[in-house]
Amino acid sequence: MVSGIADRTGVTVMALTTNIGALIVCSPDKYHGRPHIAGTGITVHRIASWYTLGNSPEEIREQLDHLSLAQVYAALTYYHANKEQIDGELTEDDSDFERLEEEWYQSRGVEPRR
Repeated sequence: MVSGIADRTGVTVMALTTNIGALIVCSPDKYHGRPHIAGTGITVHRIASWYTLGNSPEEIREQLDHLSLAQVYAALTYYHANKEQIDGELTEDDSDFERLEEEWYQSRGVEPRR
């Protein structure tokens, strides 16, 4: 959205504003319905995972340099507003990964590397 604001000299200056509600989107046909940063393939879950591992928003932004810091903060805001649900889904994802990894090793008759 663009709006005009008069500065102290009376000159109208155009200011850009961002609708933060449009930064995170959720669609049932993308990313298993999980919320993600609009226009990207980065889910809130991915940002939350890095954050819970101790990465700062700035460090996350450095790793995903196609995102703006505002997009990272929007994902973290969504995460904190829905923390219980997202933490539960991340725990479930970890369990699924461990189960699938174990099945993979068993199907090949080898011991997992731990």
